Amino acid sequence: MRPSRIISLAVALALAGAAVPAGAQERPEPPRRVVSINLCTDQLALMLAAPGQLVSVSRLAHDPDSSAMFEAARRLPANGSGAEEVYLLAPDLVLAGTYSSDATVQMLRRLGIRVERFAPAQSLADIPRRIARMGRVLGREEAAGRMIARFNADLAALRRAPKRRPRAALYYVNSFTLGDRSLAGDILKAAGFDNIADEAGLEWGGTLPLERLILLAPEVIVKGRDYPGQARAEEPLSHPALRALERSRVIGSLTDRDWICGTPRVLEAIRSLRQLAAGPGTQSGAQRGPEQ
Repeated sequence: MRPSRIISLAVALALAGAAVPAGAQERPEPPRRVVSINLCTDQLALMLAAPGQLVSVSRLAHDPDSSAMFEAARRLPANGSGAEEVYLLAPDLVLAGTYSSDATVQMLRRLGIRVERFAPAQSLADIPRRIARMGRVLGREEAAGRMIARFNADLAALRRAPKRRPRAALYYVNSFTLGDRSLAGDILKAAGFDNIADEAGLEWGGTLPLERLILLAPEVIVKGRDYPGQARAEEPLSHPALRALERSRVIGSLTDRDWICGTPRVLEAIRSLRQLAAGPGTQSGAQRGPEQ
């Protein structure tokens, strides 16, 4: 080949390369075998993964008390979130949470497996961001976009201003409560309640002694789950003083599976609470004691 032809070819190739915009490289192939080892990534992946893409979820995903999607999750094998077990599943992507075992995550990365960690949602505004990121790591951006649009529309409809805002308390084992700067607190606010944790100076959350709860006298008490078995941490939920307060209050039950993860399932918790805010007797999961 003549030198002039070689130079012309080199120039043409250089121009062709220059014509490709920066960042316009070919999109990488979506992962084919995805394993989730965290309850919240389990559920987002179940909502967004392509058929056959998600091959295993954590054991908690199969638990109906913890998982809002236990029926779909039970169609997949469960894993114990250990590095050895996960490695044998031959994943090309592992989904973990911020609080997943560091030892497990580092071991999988040393073995050359990609691990993506997701932080827990702290507010309703975090949920679209979590959905968008899950869509990116799974190569399911369009499906994630549709889910975000649907979530935002449904949430906007549920956020309509109530006629009045009852004062409410979230009350868990060990006298724990959550404030507005938490996902549960944001759910409570979106449903039309004022959170007494803010009156107690607990914006994020913390211990609310039973005596303080009684003095604050919320109109509604939304109680956390009382787990089977005996533990001193659960005593405040069955204390006679709380039961006496409950006799003149609307009581709601907090279902962990609809509150715990930043997924569109939180809309179910908001819908239930909206019914509770509308007045006594309007929510099947609520009860009201006899008037004193």
